[in-house]
Amino acid sequence: MTFDLAQETSKVLTELGVAAERYQGGTLSVTSPVTGAEIGRLKEHSAAEAKAAIDRAHEAFLEWRAVPAPKRGELIRLLGEELRAGKAALGRLVSIEVGKITSEGLGEVQEMIDICDFAVGLSRQLYGLTIATERSEHRMMESWHPLGAIGIISAFNFPVAVWSWNAALAMVCGNSTVWKPSEKTPLTALAVQALFEKALKRYIAEGGTAPANLSTLLIGGRDVGEVLVDHPKIPLVSATGSTAMGRAVGPRLANRFARAVLELGGNNAAIVCPSADLDLTLRGVAFSAMGTAGQRCTSLRRLFVHDSVYDQLVPRLQKAYGSVMIGNPLEAGTLVGPLIDKPAFDKMQSALSAARAEGGKVTGGDRVETDGSADAYYVRPALVEMPSQTGPVVEETFAPILYVIKYSDFDVVLALHNAVPQGLSSSIFTNDIREAETFVSARGSDCGIANINIGPSGAEIGGAFGGEKETGGGRESGSDAWKAYMRRSTNTINYGKTLPLAQGVKFDVE
Repeated sequence: MTFDLAQETSKVLTELGVAAERYQGGTLSVTSPVTGAEIGRLKEHSAAEAKAAIDRAHEAFLEWRAVPAPKRGELIRLLGEELRAGKAALGRLVSIEVGKITSEGLGEVQEMIDICDFAVGLSRQLYGLTIATERSEHRMMESWHPLGAIGIISAFNFPVAVWSWNAALAMVCGNSTVWKPSEKTPLTALAVQALFEKALKRYIAEGGTAPANLSTLLIGGRDVGEVLVDHPKIPLVSATGSTAMGRAVGPRLANRFARAVLELGGNNAAIVCPSADLDLTLRGVAFSAMGTAGQRCTSLRRLFVHDSVYDQLVPRLQKAYGSVMIGNPLEAGTLVGPLIDKPAFDKMQSALSAARAEGGKVTGGDRVETDGSADAYYVRPALVEMPSQTGPVVEETFAPILYVIKYSDFDVVLALHNAVPQGLSSSIFTNDIREAETFVSARGSDCGIANINIGPSGAEIGGAFGGEKETGGGRESGSDAWKAYMRRSTNTINYGKTLPLAQGVKFDVE
């Protein structure tokens, strides 16, 4: 890897409209996992600056909420256009800053485009209800209103898509947004903010009305995040990250009666049944477990294989694990890029050591040396055959480790599937309709996402995304997730001349 990644990063940022002073000369060092080299230095916001920025975002909300929702949707339509025009450059930047392979970097930007399309349609569909009332000459209905300045805390693994899930919906709902990206991936945030500002400029030039500070970007660490969580003018914080982060954020929001959308850990599993199509299963498991170097919230981490097909499937998986192309994610043919940093590598090795101590048989998991990447952490994905679901199997390790466990009874494996603290995504590979329907029934998977004959990883924006238990219970993106960014008002209108009371109450006065 002899190319100058810092120079390429600067070129891409310039193409996307980010001024050099935004990522040079600051205190926050940003390194690329591709080489381990520094690619930027950003100026960080102080706590005082963050508070002032949130106050300005609140003022922007007070103005934006009065703009009709379809007009707000027009701004998001223009944002989608800017994302389309900048897709190649922004996708490249995602790959540089996160280490995703090229198709995944581009795919993340496509996800942003898709949610913009969804939000534009939503801007004309913020439906309330008309409700039957027991009182004559009365009408009862519910209305939905903007909530305020929405806080967004995003993680490194999807540095821009998660922002768009929240921001596109929040803005068409009439809210402003305040975004604190991960300290590991702030360059992509600068680029997205530049594209948003370009869309906003076009929107105003075309006659739209919009305030300044509609989208605010805060650069910094935990202290800035704490300001966002504790600020009284932030009525909702959508936070993506570890369960430990959620345990810190959740109570602080609850203490001031603010809302939380928490997207936390996922120890996702798949069940391979006797009737499974093993060719399809192999492909589904390979992508879910090895894609993004196992650094997706929805990555497959536990695989339960029926004993009748175990000896057919597992050797094929071991072969795939041994032959998958690992290396520079910017080069064609690569399927597995690097881990984000050394701490991620160390946690992976610790988990593998714990698995061996529990009787696990490990295939892979070793560091892969790539030319010119002494400070980068490439690893061969690890497949670990475990005698039972113990030790590190019940914990989430954000790395490409797949624990494989043999089973024989369907009811027992369902119980094992659900016997972890996390509840994000899940899947089953079967051609048995009873097994498939049971898996998605009330007594089946206890996760927020339950799939049949596809892996747990790679959700579309049309469905609500999120999970149960220690995953936090939040929902983002599609379906009716928009309701989280609004407040509900129940309205009763008396258009008659009498005043009947509900439940037959009488209270007559002269």
